[in-house]
Amino acid sequence: MGLKEPTVQDGSAMWRIARDSKTLDLNSSYAYVLWARDFAATSVIATVDGQPAGFLTGYIRPDEPTTLMVWQVAVDAAFRGRRLAARMLDHVASAAPRCTHLETTITADNAASIALFTSFAQARGATVERTPLFTEDILGGGHDTEHLFRIGPVAHAA
Repeated sequence: MGLKEPTVQDGSAMWRIARDSKTLDLNSSYAYVLWARDFAATSVIATVDGQPAGFLTGYIRPDEPTTLMVWQVAVDAAFRGRRLAARMLDHVASAAPRCTHLETTITADNAASIALFTSFAQARGATVERTPLFTEDILGGGHDTEHLFRIGPVAHAA
């Protein structure tokens, strides 16, 4: 398995993995290509035998430069069960040494993401604060409430 910063050429694979996840909010393929261009340093694509197997997108919050916001994490169904999501999360968090906190938003029914980020916090000796951030009335369209998971302070892996 390899981990690397995504390039614009990886954008369509990121879009396909997000689409096929049937869990993530799907954005346009253009959005993933743009993300791979502008936020590559805080994102990662995982490959297995040269094939795109998963991705994680994140960014440093402009108003909180010590906080890494993880936006989406997805692993292709063919590559699940190999701890790719955990490895991608560790990789991106370790590549942002100035960040003392990590944030993400998760819907209450996404048990896999809740387990991933809770396990990450435990491994890094950090606490997790959970609060509703974007409620159904803000998001509209029948979207469930996105709960903010704020993790920190984060001990960086050696």
